[in-house]
Amino acid sequence: MLRLAPILCLVSSALAQLGGIQYSFVQPTDVNFSIPALHLSSITAEDTFHSLSHPHFPAHQVRVKKTSFCDPTVNVYTGYLDVDYGAKHMFFYFFESRRDPANDDVMMWINGGKSGLFVRNWPLDGTGIDMKNVSSNGTVWNPYSWNNEANIFFLDQPVGVGYSYADYGETVETTEDAARNVHAFISIFFETFNQFSGRPIHLSGESYGGRYLPAFASYIHDQNQVAKAAGRPTINLTSVLIGNGITDISTLYAGRYEIECGTAALESPFQTISNCVRMKIAYQLPCEWYVTYTTASRAGLTEPCEGRNVYDISKMCLGDSLCYLEQSVIADYLNRPDIRQLLGAESTNNFTGCSREVGLNFNSHMDKYAVPSQYYVAGLLERGIPMLIYAGTYDWQCNWVANKLWVDKLEWTGKDSYNTEEWRDWFVDGEKAGETKSAGVLTFVTIRGAGHMVPFDKPAESFAMVSRWLGKDNM
Repeated sequence: MLRLAPILCLVSSALAQLGGIQYSFVQPTDVNFSIPALHLSSITAEDTFHSLSHPHFPAHQVRVKKTSFCDPTVNVYTGYLDVDYGAKHMFFYFFESRRDPANDDVMMWINGGKSGLFVRNWPLDGTGIDMKNVSSNGTVWNPYSWNNEANIFFLDQPVGVGYSYADYGETVETTEDAARNVHAFISIFFETFNQFSGRPIHLSGESYGGRYLPAFASYIHDQNQVAKAAGRPTINLTSVLIGNGITDISTLYAGRYEIECGTAALESPFQTISNCVRMKIAYQLPCEWYVTYTTASRAGLTEPCEGRNVYDISKMCLGDSLCYLEQSVIADYLNRPDIRQLLGAESTNNFTGCSREVGLNFNSHMDKYAVPSQYYVAGLLERGIPMLIYAGTYDWQCNWVANKLWVDKLEWTGKDSYNTEEWRDWFVDGEKAGETKSAGVLTFVTIRGAGHMVPFDKPAESFAMVSRWLGKDNM
């Protein structure tokens, strides 16, 4: 598969159509409506969508089609989750497992923040774009794609990012709103294509995924109890993987201080002593003080490492605000008419690297601060849901120190057991890949020398980590 980045494009409203073919939102009106059982292999058309509905989700519809995009060794599908009776449309990609699609687990990758799926864990290598013009569709094989051992979804959510769009320009504005859409999507897809019924599913992602994923998994777990009581199918939520996540905002700035002014990432501090003093003072202030302090001062906590790549502080910032030259290459590729047609993208605006409007809507609801996501994590752990928290050591934005701090103080019954465990090295091909510790259903892994986007920076190590996690093997 290609390794695509989190496609953060706000697209304008448009009539939902592909190649001039109109679709209509169809929903069952009979409460006794039964879901027609299909096999995913029955979806063969590449120029039209097949629509899926569900009586328990009347405001949602899934449309899916086959595509020859990317990985030629597996079946690939794209489509839309239509939300609010067809007013909003969330784009998704689905790649079957290269190993055993009929039996392998399912993963869903939820991205967050300001970078893209093309520099993650797709079947594509590097940026995923063929710079030498040797492939038929402009993509390059990734031997470390996570679909080596799992069927995997990539979902452009919330509405307003990637190829996801709204007919009237509105967006989803909170994580809890988005959770309902993700639950509906999985339910409709799994119950229609009943080859996935009961199949283990793992929710994964990075960055703002540290906020999304605990809420999504908690909502799925709670809705499973409702479905079970009603005698309806449930979703086999098997684990949650969070990479360089922003889960507990209160630990973020203390972690950034250690990255800049200590040796948590590089061998020696790279920040000036005077700035380190200011940072130390700022992050110890009461919350309402340091938010004001850092908002007003570029020398505060949020922008003190100007010039460096905040997603990988071992490098300087290149290109646009995302600091990766690859972003413009990705945008050019995704804006190609032939690629848009191949994928079934319906939005009329050009692909862009990030959506400011979506971010502003989430911020206006204080989404990052409103609900402490670590409480969701604790609730999941108490109910036996395995959690893998992993982090590249060169990330400043959502750094490993901040993640360690909130995990260490997490209130759950396994807290003492986890905190008494010793860190140990873990290895890939005989080379140290990082450190790890585990207790019960909680595991923490660091990936040495990786930045914010671990699958991009350390593809072999990230795949080894995921392979061991799926196989329930020790790191």
